[in-house]
Amino acid sequence: MTPLVLFALALCIFHGSEFALTFYYNPWLLSWPYCIAMGASLVEDGLERTLMPSLKTGTLTTRLGLLMIVAGEALRKTGMVTATHNFTHAIASQRTERHRLVTHGVYGYMRHPGYAGWALWAIGTQVLLANLVCTPAFLVVVWRFFRSRVEYEDALLLSFFGQQFHEYKASVPSGILGIP
Repeated sequence: MTPLVLFALALCIFHGSEFALTFYYNPWLLSWPYCIAMGASLVEDGLERTLMPSLKTGTLTTRLGLLMIVAGEALRKTGMVTATHNFTHAIASQRTERHRLVTHGVYGYMRHPGYAGWALWAIGTQVLLANLVCTPAFLVVVWRFFRSRVEYEDALLLSFFGQQFHEYKASVPSGILGIP
């Protein structure tokens, strides 16, 4: 299969499984910035294939990107299944009686496997396509997005769970390099 076909398959599997795992308790979200980013990656791929086809012949980047996509997908979905109803696409700003601090399974190794998995998946899509511009751009944008999101969510979790979350955060990394 070509990298472009694998890219399309990765998008279908990712979004189909997101919907399948969360349609009972979460909205299915596609944001404009995400759609623009994926569109830009397709435009870049097309331009580079036309203007510099030798850049798009590497099987190593295809394999590495595919490995990142599969690993990111598995990590995110493991986090979703482990957290059950505690995993939501929209961050809850108020604690409900159903909220639980999930610290078992993959959450025993990282606090935000859903974010780490999505970051690995998203960057992997660009490595798969061997996109020279979108790969580093995705890396920077994804890291900045999750840095602020993790800080915001961690502050809410601290207000929800107090000392329990403080101890958890002190002993378990976020899961994203450079984000405590």
